[in-house]
Formats: sequence, C-alpha cells, structure tokens
Amino acid sequence: MLNTFEGDLAGADHRFAIVVSRYNRNITTKLLDGAVATLRKQGVADDSITVVGVPGAWEIPVVAQRLANSKEFAAVLCLGAVIRGETTHDQHINNQVSQSLGKISLDSGVPIQFGVLTCESLEQAIHRSGGNVGNKGIECAEAALQMANLLPQLL
Repeated sequence: MLNTFEGDLAGADHRFAIVVSRYNRNITTKLLDGAVATLRKQGVADDSITVVGVPGAWEIPVVAQRLANSKEFAAVLCLGAVIRGETTHDQHINNQVSQSLGKISLDSGVPIQFGVLTCESLEQAIHRSGGNVGNKGIECAEAALQMANLLPQLL
C-alpha cells in the first residue's frame, strides 16, 4: 500500500505571517484581504496572523527571512505586484525576489508562499487580485494552510 501525504486547510493550530508590499497598494490590498479572509475562514484567529507591510516587492525577502528564521510561523505568505513598465526594471525585481524567496524557504524549512504578481499590465494584475482570474492572495493562503499541515506529517 502506498504511503500518501497531503495537507488540508485546517488552520486553527497554526500561526501565519504575511509580508505585503505597499507599492501598487490598490492591487496588494485586495491580495491581502483575500489571504486574511481565507485564513480566518479556516479557523485561524486574528492574533495568529501577523501582517508586515514593506515599501515594495524588493523588500519582501529580507522581512520574510527574518520571520521564517523566528520559527514562530507555520508559513510566511509574500504578497506583492510588479507590473511591467517601459524598462526591464520589473524583470530584475521579479527574478531576485522569486529566487530569494525560494532560497529562504529551503534554508529555513518554513514554507514561503509566493503571492507576488508578475504582470505585463495593470489589467492583468486587477484580474489576478479578485477579478476574472481569481485572487492569488486566496490561493497563496490555501497553499500556506496545506503546507502547514503537510510538513509535520513528514517529520
């Protein structure tokens, strides 16, 4: 018989941190609202959710690392929106932030959930923050819940 493991969405016994960029606040606020509502819906108490606002996506990794290394949180959700402009600046930010968050997760053993939108246009970001493509903040919170419940099964 196969040994199969997967996490569920139960959240009452866990603490979560959310790092959210204040840049493109009209988008990131919707991501944050979706993530918090999802955690609450799954039984996570408000005092078990820590939200840290940072100036932009570039600053997310250093704060995520500090939170992950504290070992106080079952997962750290990282929310932001980087939208392509007239230069390649967005590509440099997206590349470094995504690689840094992956490394932090592997180094700390704490799930770091990537909820940073990397969009070609403001319209795409709107669609992914509660529009017709859903809300990536909700998806990020659901993944955080599942990982918080999966990892203890593997220890």
